[in-house]
Amino acid sequence: RRHPLVDSAVISEIKKCINEGLEFHGELLNFRKDGTPLVNKLCLTPIYGDDDLVTHIIGIQTFTEAKLDLGPLPGPPSKKPCRLTFNRLSENASLCQPSSSRPSCSPYERCGLLWLSDEVLLLSILSCLAPRDVVSFGMVCRRLYKLIKNEDLWKVVCQNAWGRETISQLETVPGERRQDWRYLARELTTLDDAVWRKLTVGGAVEPSRCNFGACAVGSKVVLFGGEGADMQPMNDTFVLDMSVAHPEWQRVNVNSPPPGRWGHTLSCLNGSWLVVFGGCGRDGLLNDVFVVDLDDQHPRWREVASAARPVPRSWHSSCTLDGSKLVVSGGCADSGMLLSDTFLLDFAVEKPIWREIRATWKPPSRLGHSLSSYGDNKILMFGGLAKSGPLRLRSSDVYIIDLSEAEPEWSYVTGSILPGGATPGGTVPPPRLDHVAVTLPGGRVLVFGGSIAGLHSPSQMFMLDPTEETPTWRLLNVRGQHPKSAWGHSTCVVGGVRALVLGGQTGEEWVLNELHELSLTDNASN
Repeated sequence: RRHPLVDSAVISEIKKCINEGLEFHGELLNFRKDGTPLVNKLCLTPIYGDDDLVTHIIGIQTFTEAKLDLGPLPGPPSKKPCRLTFNRLSENASLCQPSSSRPSCSPYERCGLLWLSDEVLLLSILSCLAPRDVVSFGMVCRRLYKLIKNEDLWKVVCQNAWGRETISQLETVPGERRQDWRYLARELTTLDDAVWRKLTVGGAVEPSRCNFGACAVGSKVVLFGGEGADMQPMNDTFVLDMSVAHPEWQRVNVNSPPPGRWGHTLSCLNGSWLVVFGGCGRDGLLNDVFVVDLDDQHPRWREVASAARPVPRSWHSSCTLDGSKLVVSGGCADSGMLLSDTFLLDFAVEKPIWREIRATWKPPSRLGHSLSSYGDNKILMFGGLAKSGPLRLRSSDVYIIDLSEAEPEWSYVTGSILPGGATPGGTVPPPRLDHVAVTLPGGRVLVFGGSIAGLHSPSQMFMLDPTEETPTWRLLNVRGQHPKSAWGHSTCVVGGVRALVLGGQTGEEWVLNELHELSLTDNASN
């Protein structure tokens, strides 16, 4: 509500200047939080882009005391609304409990939003905000500051911002290591306490190998296959349980293993399924699919028979959607031909069938790129060795496709090769392939490592938020002991807050027993 002494003509003039792109200079009556009147001297200056349209408005304001006797601020008639007190609740408990009285409000509390009950503020307003906005909301007054301390509120806020699948991952963290939701929201939003750690684990993966597949299943890291000595394809399975005090690699005996392979992908579906696709075997490239349920008492690999299979390939990329869909893109086919196709296999149906995503335009053919899923069935593609005319060049291109649309289409977001893409904003990562891409809660993507063009450090970490109106790359300075300058890493996210990096090549030898952890929260591995 506007105070009667606020000049409505000045308000109208401000609106007119903003709408017409004109400068404004003037004074306006304003108020502090406690109701003290102020004179706000305001200057608004429009900034025009190359197309003569206003892109920004710069505002400069100064305040001086207003010597006015305003009397009591107008407000609703005095009454004693019900005060609602919030506690940490059980699953079936009510979100609020009424109490008998409420302290008297200061004048500014008798206006608008703060007349709403605590229940309405929590359920209908605060729970719908982004984590940063909830914190800003709590800075208004003591009452709201107390409200935003509610742990059940923060769980809802995190679920709305990150999705149910991420929340389920975070809830798998053992009780003594699990953090409260308000802390997680702060840590995973700001990344201020992210740190690299070098881990020493027991056991061994023998014989030594490279080009293996790895993924996380709950709190466990699973490794399958790889390339042994003399390009020998392997088909054994190893598990590293990160929930125990002293993790160690253990070989798992799984019946009916797939043919040995390297350059394949390994993915987790339905919380406990491992899915292997493609790769290079003893007799050439593969396009078969094998599944095993690690929760079975006697795990057994089984081949998934499906029509319309993609062509055999290796060095492709894959990701999962909704915990039940496998998406495969690109790679290298026979005779070294690069691929640009994208296929989806839905395991939620009784008889899964491969379906090609037929877009009118596709990103250039490539291998060694990354796919990251975020939001509602959206996929981000980054980097790789891409075809550019007769050449094959390392890429820093970013592409996005939304598979929830009736006719999905790739869009070129930002990059280095194609015309028509947006000029990369911020600190753009150098072109690369065989890098690591980690999806954070909320859809942000971290990129580091890989085979990089030029004399650039592969230890630098970059972040891109594809949900922004204009996605901008940011260079992150993460403390701690990062992985060696290497390419060919395998990575997986454990418990939603820990990215484990395995393997990698320095140019002289493969380093498989070296394991690094990127902890997104300060005590994620304590």
